[in-house]
Amino acid sequence: FNFRGVGKSEGVFDEGEGELSDATSVLDWLQQYNTNSKTVWVAGFSFGAWVAMQLLMRRPEINGFISVSPPANFRDFSFLAPCPSSGLIVHGDKDNIASFDSAKILSEKLQKQKKVNIQFKSIKGADHFYENYTEQFSSIIDNYIKDNLKALM
Repeated sequence: FNFRGVGKSEGVFDEGEGELSDATSVLDWLQQYNTNSKTVWVAGFSFGAWVAMQLLMRRPEINGFISVSPPANFRDFSFLAPCPSSGLIVHGDKDNIASFDSAKILSEKLQKQKKVNIQFKSIKGADHFYENYTEQFSSIIDNYIKDNLKALM
C-alpha cells in the first residue's frame, strides 16, 4: 500500500505519525479478512521499514518482519529495545541514502538480544533501490520467507 500522500493516495506526509496510523489500518483490514491466519509479518522499505518496525512494537500479534534498507542513519530505531520478534534486515552496501554502516550497527544491536533471531543480509554493490540487483534481492527475500514458513508448519 502507499502511505498518505504517495502516488494517488489522499493526504499529506505526516512525519511518521499518520503513516503509522495508515499501516495500522491496513493490518486491521487484513486481519478482518484473514481471521484464521496464525502468522503476521510486517515488511517495509526505507521509511516504510521504520514505520513497520514501530507497528511491530505496538502489535503483539506480529511475529516476524522484513526490513529493507532501514534508514538508521536519520531515523531513530532505539524503540526496538527489546525487539519482540525475529526478522530479516536487507541492505545494499552502496546505499547512499540509508547508510549501510548504520543498518549493520542496528542489526548487530538487535542480534545481541535473547529469544530473537535477526538475520542481516547485505547485497554487495547494490544501491538504495537495488537497481541491477533485483534477482539477488528477490532470492534473499524468497529464501527467508520459505525457510521461516517451513519452521512454522
